[in-house]
Order: sequence, then structure tokens, then C-alpha cells
Amino acid sequence: MIKDLKTSLEELVDTHIKQKVDTRLKEFSGFNDRPNSEWFSELCFCILTANSKARTAIAIQKELGADGFISCPFDDLVSCIRRNKHRFHNNKAKFIVAAREHINIKEKIQKLTINKGQASAREWLVSNIKGIGYKEASHFLRNVGYFDLAILDRHILNLMAENAVIAEKPKSLTKKIYMDIEAIFREMAGRLSMSCAELDLYMWYMKGGDVLK
Repeated sequence: MIKDLKTSLEELVDTHIKQKVDTRLKEFSGFNDRPNSEWFSELCFCILTANSKARTAIAIQKELGADGFISCPFDDLVSCIRRNKHRFHNNKAKFIVAAREHINIKEKIQKLTINKGQASAREWLVSNIKGIGYKEASHFLRNVGYFDLAILDRHILNLMAENAVIAEKPKSLTKKIYMDIEAIFREMAGRLSMSCAELDLYMWYMKGGDVLK
């Protein structure tokens, strides 16, 4: 990690942003006690964020509520997604309906993480949930309280490339490329005595100007 980026991150820790980051991490950690419907809602939120804006996905999630992703008919899902000016309304609605096959997502993820670890839980999500790749699976796991995986979205990749942490922003993210960059990201987090989840929020703030989920 080059000096300027490290210095910028360390400076952020000494500002009011730390309180926002800590509050967000506490919210994520609290998911262990939340009902399955909220876990499923968070999974659908992460399906929505793929190749789309997080802010409009948050608006959709708020409109539907905790149970909406489970019970809302397909056509109503499409209308809600379109109404919030979110991309790929038909495909995203199809992915959400298909995800209902794994409605008990909380129990599944908790068992996997306990028995096989967070990386194995991510592999299961990528293999079994349509519309979920490594970035979205990592995003979901972070949002429900698992902090050891990197969420390599465009903001993070751009910041890493701009600061020569990686040679360039990859044109596509194969599994191998994702794992290679994640190893670099994890090393950065270790040098700063942060979890991957904490570092992600600080870096996201540097590019996006806010601490979203």
C-alpha cells in the first residue's frame, strides 16, 4: 500500500467518519439476532446492487419492507424496481423470485460459516443464488455480520488502481483475479489493523462520500 493512501485512511480514522463506520459495523454485527426475513431482504438488496446503484436498491428495500421480497408478486416487484429508476427490473425481479427457493438463508449461512468458514459460504452463494457473483456474495455476508471478505466493487477497484495498489482496474473479474486482488486488499487491512469490512467502508467513503451499506 503506497504512503499517500495509507496516510489518507489513517487520517479518516481520526475524524467523525469513524463514528459512522463504527455504527454501520455494529448494525451489521447485530444481524445475528435478526429474523430470517431480514436476512433474505438483505440478500435481495445485494442482488439488486449488481451492476446498479446502491442508493436505488436501498430505496426499493425500504419500500418493500422486510417481508416484501418474500411475498411480493413478480409483476409488483418489476413495478417497484422500475418505479425507483433501478436498472434491469425484469431480470432482477426474476432473480429475487428464484432466490425464494433458499428462503431459510439465515440458517444455511450460519451453518456454513461455523462448519466451513466465510469463504465456503460465499462459494455456496455464488453457486446457488442467481444474480450473485463474488462481489455481491461478499457484500451480503458483510451486511449480515461476516467481516473477512473483500467487496471489490468499482469504487474500491478504482481507488486501488489510482493509488497503484494494483497495476490497473481489471476489465473483468474472474474468480482468480478476484482472489488475487482480495489477498492484496486483506493485506492492506492487516497493515491498518482493520477488518476487510472496516477498510471497505473507509475506502467507499473516499470515493462515494458516504458510508452506505
